[in-house]
Amino acid sequence: MEVGAAGRTAGLPRFFAVAAGRGFPTLTPVRYPVTPMSQNNHQPSVRDLAQMIDHSLLHPTFTDAQLHEGLSVARRCQCATACVKPYAVPMAMVALLGSGVGVCAVVGFPHGNSHIAIKVTEADRATGEGASEIDVVVNLGKVLGGDWDYVREELHEVNEICRARRAVLKVIFENDYLQESHIVRLCEICTELGVAFVKTSTGYGFVKQPDGSFNYRGATDDHLRLMRRHSGPKVQIKAAGGVRTLDDLLRVRVLGVTRIGATATEAILAEAIRRGLPGPVPAGLDGST
Repeated sequence: MEVGAAGRTAGLPRFFAVAAGRGFPTLTPVRYPVTPMSQNNHQPSVRDLAQMIDHSLLHPTFTDAQLHEGLSVARRCQCATACVKPYAVPMAMVALLGSGVGVCAVVGFPHGNSHIAIKVTEADRATGEGASEIDVVVNLGKVLGGDWDYVREELHEVNEICRARRAVLKVIFENDYLQESHIVRLCEICTELGVAFVKTSTGYGFVKQPDGSFNYRGATDDHLRLMRRHSGPKVQIKAAGGVRTLDDLLRVRVLGVTRIGATATEAILAEAIRRGLPGPVPAGLDGST
């Protein structure tokens, strides 16, 4: 089937049905339940750890070939999702079909400065094309300026479209730019709105350092503790930025994190296997396929 308009894909599978009057393909994808993982000290399986990972494919220079390679990694590793830019949702849906790996799309990424209506449209489009999870960047200027009515309205509108599509919403705070008081208030608002996840960072929120260089801290232990303490029990925590090793993943898990964004997915899980963490092991990593 041909789908006209820039950024759409020809020859998609039959499960793409064009919604009447909408002009873009929509899906009724399989939805996998998202439930908090018990944060006790029992040793997780390799599969448990894989299911904590959103494999991040968000680098601004990625070509389609690199995206396909990254989607293959997410499929082999049996991650929770592959996290992609909005235009790549149809590609990801095809690449991950039948794998049990979800598609997560970013909205307002990476700076969060779009109009509320644009963020809602992005979320609607992405979920209509099959994304089962949305990671939206909050409007940082409004947060820093204390315009909490605007922030609440924005997150309410995006959350409502996600709920209507039975999709999971994660709200990205970009903690490097914020004071603790901002983080606490965002956690409170997300709890009040029934948002599924609060998330530390985009991984691209570079801040000018005292030496003139640009870098970011990403998910710090202090911020993760703060977010867990001030979020309701039904709100989960996603750590992104700086979770690069198995030890990083195990450490943030103990702090109450149930999802991470990672690019080093294969290395993390390979190290878990090397250390003898229990199975099950994702089929793509157990040497049998």
